[in-house]
Amino acid sequence: MIVVKLGGSLFSNPLLTTWLEQLTQQAQQHTIIIVPGGGPFADTVRQADIAHDLDATTTHHMAILAMRQFGLLLLDLCPSAQSYTYPSNTATSLPPLSIWLPDQQLLSAPTLPHSWDVTSDTLALWLAQQHHADSLTLLKHNVTHPFSLAELSQHNIIDQAFEAQLQQAPIPFTIVDANTVQTIHRHPASHTP
Repeated sequence: MIVVKLGGSLFSNPLLTTWLEQLTQQAQQHTIIIVPGGGPFADTVRQADIAHDLDATTTHHMAILAMRQFGLLLLDLCPSAQSYTYPSNTATSLPPLSIWLPDQQLLSAPTLPHSWDVTSDTLALWLAQQHHADSLTLLKHNVTHPFSLAELSQHNIIDQAFEAQLQQAPIPFTIVDANTVQTIHRHPASHTP
């Protein structure tokens, strides 16, 4: 199984549908769960937080719902994918291609602080850890150089909580420039702190 985080920055990128087609093809060989970023929906939550100085749990919940909205959009664009929630009340076997629709159950996850330090990056990692996935791929906008975890965090390529979450249950992960459509490998090289 591969967990693929599809960054919200792809919302208006013409390659979004190309990536969905590519992941659909790859799902013929590997089970794939797509984790949606927040995109413009999360930007709206950030604006609301700035305007109203909301409670951290409220903004965290709203940001999770922003991911869910982008996930619904992806389901509309990718009819071969099925919606997925965790924990799932459906059969134990996953379909070849799923799109995660996170919900308020995440609010009770003990390792996930209610903070802007936790974005869809860390949530994708958390989901991959829950499934003991073979790997995690983060599709990001304009990522061209390899960095250490600390540098990735300093450059805001990954969120501030990612490294701490990774230390709890290390999993191979890679970051891919979403502007270059390519095959997602089942066992990418591991990044290390």
